[in-house]
Amino acid sequence: MSTINNELLDDLKWRGLIAQTTDEAALREALKKPITLYIGFDPTAPSIHVGNLVVLFVLRRFQLAGHNPLPLVGGATGLVGDPSGKNEERSLNTTEVVEQWVSRIRSQLSKFMDFDSKVNPAVMVNNLDWTAPLSAIDFLREIGKHFPLSQMLAKDAVSSRLNKDGISYTEFSYQVLQAMDYLELYRRYNCTLQLGGSDQWGNITAGLDLIRRVEGGSGHAMTIPLLTKSDGTKFGKTAGGAVWLDPEMTSPYAFFQYWLNSDDADVINFTKVFSFKSRQEIEALEQRHKENPGAREAHRELARELTSLVHSPEIAQRVEVAARALFGQADLSELDEATLASAIAELPRTTVSMSAELPTWVDLLAETGVVDSKSAARRIIKESGAYLNNEKVPSEDFRLEKNHFLCGKYALLRKGKRDIAAVELIA
Repeated sequence: MSTINNELLDDLKWRGLIAQTTDEAALREALKKPITLYIGFDPTAPSIHVGNLVVLFVLRRFQLAGHNPLPLVGGATGLVGDPSGKNEERSLNTTEVVEQWVSRIRSQLSKFMDFDSKVNPAVMVNNLDWTAPLSAIDFLREIGKHFPLSQMLAKDAVSSRLNKDGISYTEFSYQVLQAMDYLELYRRYNCTLQLGGSDQWGNITAGLDLIRRVEGGSGHAMTIPLLTKSDGTKFGKTAGGAVWLDPEMTSPYAFFQYWLNSDDADVINFTKVFSFKSRQEIEALEQRHKENPGAREAHRELARELTSLVHSPEIAQRVEVAARALFGQADLSELDEATLASAIAELPRTTVSMSAELPTWVDLLAETGVVDSKSAARRIIKESGAYLNNEKVPSEDFRLEKNHFLCGKYALLRKGKRDIAAVELIA
């Protein structure tokens, strides 16, 4: 166990997943035996997003190394809201909405942890279980008295807000609730390590201080850096917003494409963070990527692994086939309607009515905006660069027919190798 867990911290460092620890030497010593650790996820949306995977995967790495993970869903803290760096207060969601989101997020978290292990099973916890029964008087007497106001005001998230538009007592109290979580898990499970993003350092150390004041005990804190892209922009965002794990909020195809379209400068770093491949495997992949970046092997490996983990290996295979089919590298007719609809969702598109005469390929390509004019579309046909469902378009007056529509509903227009648009047949 000693060798395995010392290698764990070294591996996390190599992957760039350690921002701060309270005492690394003491943590290494503690990891010579199995410990219990936790990380919290607040239900601020109906789903977690790819940014949450950074810390969730670190929790999973600890479990694989023999430790006991407690994924926590913040049924209580989600009702309050962690103060952000923004000027405004978070909107408070209703109890019913938060309950629904807690249920959905618990289901998502369960995909990434082993709850059936005979040695170190994960245990899902909800901080509403110990917060709801506590009266306001008991909370103030038993917990609140241990928090010096000067320390609370010094927290970055609090002080930055005080210097701008102010902060409500509700959000100001969030750090007390999170600290109480650590104390409660210390009492119930002998939990001695809390993980979190680097912006959570103050809240985590407040929990350590509370454990010391109330129980005379000690523990550890470790934060994970907030991930950014090589160009300095925020990770996990697209033009359409966040990349969610819920397939109804981000389709499996769009999820796969997000990773497939990673910048060359980011893909190996993302692989270190999100892949469970070994260091040796990743270094070999990095070398192949350097030798032949055009093959995009690292991008495909990352997209496959993450789509398989988040959705399923079967769905990952289907969306990869769809991605290849869109560019003429696989048979479009093999795609089911749901996968096809997901694959074309982000494409330029137009609709045609089944009750009307169907337009020509030239008309449709111009309508989708892939080309500037019909004359440009005609030129593409003359240059043999026009395709319908990956079949070459023979002439300028080529007109779609109803049997051209895949699944009776969609047709794919392609100009050259990469410019694609979709046509949907409607009633």
